[in-house]
Amino acid sequence: MESKYHYFKRDISWLSFNYRVLLEADDDSLPLYERINFISIYSSNLEEFYKIRVAEHKAIASGGQSDDMTQEEARHLIHQITEAVNSQMEDRIRIYEHKIVPALRRHHIIFYQSKQEVEPFHQEFISNFFKEEIFPYLQPVPVCKNRIKTFLRDNRLYLSVRVTRKDTGEKEYYIIKLPYSKVPRFIELPRQGENFYLMYMEDIIKANINRMFPGYDLDCSYCCKISRDADIFVDDATSSEVMVEQLRKKVKKRKIGAVCRFVYDRKMPADYLEFLVDAFGINRDDLVPGDKHLNLEDLARLPNPSKELCTQLKPRPMTLNCLDEKESIFRYVSKKDLMLHFPYHSFEHFIHFLYEAVHDPSCKEIMITQYRVAENSVVINTLIAAAQNGKKVTVFVELKARFDEENNLATAEMMKRAGIHIIFSIPGLKVHAKVALVLRYNKEGKQTRSYAYISTGNFNEKTARIYADSGLFTSNEIIVNDLYTLFRVLQKEVTEPKFKRLLVARFNLLPELRRRIGYEINMAKAGKEARIILKMNALQDPAMIDELYKASEAGVKIDLIVRGICCLIPNQPYSRNIRITRIVDSFLEHARVWYFHHGGKPLLFMGSPDWMRRNLYRRIEAVTPILDEDLKQQLIDMLVIQLKDNRKAGWVDENLNNVLKRNPKEEPVRAQYAFYEYLKGKNK
Repeated sequence: MESKYHYFKRDISWLSFNYRVLLEADDDSLPLYERINFISIYSSNLEEFYKIRVAEHKAIASGGQSDDMTQEEARHLIHQITEAVNSQMEDRIRIYEHKIVPALRRHHIIFYQSKQEVEPFHQEFISNFFKEEIFPYLQPVPVCKNRIKTFLRDNRLYLSVRVTRKDTGEKEYYIIKLPYSKVPRFIELPRQGENFYLMYMEDIIKANINRMFPGYDLDCSYCCKISRDADIFVDDATSSEVMVEQLRKKVKKRKIGAVCRFVYDRKMPADYLEFLVDAFGINRDDLVPGDKHLNLEDLARLPNPSKELCTQLKPRPMTLNCLDEKESIFRYVSKKDLMLHFPYHSFEHFIHFLYEAVHDPSCKEIMITQYRVAENSVVINTLIAAAQNGKKVTVFVELKARFDEENNLATAEMMKRAGIHIIFSIPGLKVHAKVALVLRYNKEGKQTRSYAYISTGNFNEKTARIYADSGLFTSNEIIVNDLYTLFRVLQKEVTEPKFKRLLVARFNLLPELRRRIGYEINMAKAGKEARIILKMNALQDPAMIDELYKASEAGVKIDLIVRGICCLIPNQPYSRNIRITRIVDSFLEHARVWYFHHGGKPLLFMGSPDWMRRNLYRRIEAVTPILDEDLKQQLIDMLVIQLKDNRKAGWVDENLNNVLKRNPKEEPVRAQYAFYEYLKGKNK
């Protein structure tokens, strides 16, 4: 019997989120360079989406095996993705060409878009710059069907050129790789009066391209690029040593993966495109029309020569007054749980927590998980200092963290050399939990007051400045013991753990979530108040979505604050009590916080998992209950502020439209900035 419940497709829902990112570039109220940065983020997101998700679907459409979809379903999904991306591209071009570039001009930043726009007073500069700074690095390679096979590297920008021989009239094609590592993508030209001038590197090449082809007449030139499959499959049923070697080899091959899209200037003539498709062996299903300028993720590095154009003044991370120089985190947390909210609070507090462990004579052991850490990580350096200071340090390193494999391998080797005990990936699982444990013992060797840290975000001081996450310090003995049990699971010392308070995916997380939802359903059926608020990055698991549908049918009021993928469809007969809020603003909403009304005695949880199948069934995730009443209220207040946001929040409707909540009659609420002010008030 077919289920009455329906769901959005995961990838189409993700495209709706990425379009919401693009809409920030369309917001005239934002500082101009913030809007430019959102175009960069949109483009970067789309690049990764093609290299992972679309590449996977194309493999299935070509006959690859999948338990999730048939070959025909994969082809249909690729068609839907192409339609959605092409539609979004029209908006991206409109925003960039008709809003961003003219706005720069109004602020006296002239961004030349072609040779024809260049003023006479810049002609000589452009000519000399090309000759001295760019030309030495250019190497035109002939493109000859069936004779010369040229390899196009992943995500590198190429200029394809068609020229005509003056003596024979024969057309020839060449491909030129742009020298990214040698020359900036954006060139600052000499200032004239109050005006600043910028130009793309490729436009300077186009303006001087005749110099490269003596004896030829230039016909035309267009930019193009290739995106290649970047997913890495390793046999993680093998030993850690074998898995490490597999990763070392396969990471190096990431840039030569199968083509998943060929992006080209949409103004390229049809016969020109056909030639390139045949010459490079491009599948026509991989063709994605783009704009004149590709790789707009580079806009994140667009020079800002004007002092008038400031970026958004973002909240500066604050230090907690309760943790002044005289107050240790250990001493404070021994009396009361402590919660940090990044990037509003300084990540230095977590670093100081580790420093205290390094220098505390009672601290004998530190355990921590590593999923994504910064390069030259202060966290890793502090752990090394702890090992050198005689502490037993154990780090679980997740090798399969996509795009961080190389960094994780390198830091693992460095820690190993320093005497840190490294545990590598568990076969068939990813460890996504963000947890740290400091174990302390007295002189008799008996465990004394110890400390646990459970977070929604990675131990990464760089992303802690731009990701909105929360972390809890506690000395609660039960949670500390639960976390120690979890590390024993990771070390394969325990196979059937019992957790009393900590919720761990694949063990007790799902049963507890179903109990909590079931309790709210029973309250609603009894005519009592029933309420659920779930904040997360993604909601995709059909089984848990069904639980929410059932709760809605029973009358439970449900608010979902979901940044990215959300496969639950609102405004249906079975979801009429569910609203979906999406917030896109200065910081990336990354926290996972869950609220259950529980008959007026709220239960709150926070931790690492989204409600995706991969998180709930194929990963180790950790979630902690919030036991301190003040901290419970803090999280409730955060959720309420986010639900009141009418500046950067929008509802997701039944057609995956982003319906912005802006109402000029209401007092404006911008949740991220309002929550920062709230925390400042608490800090006083």
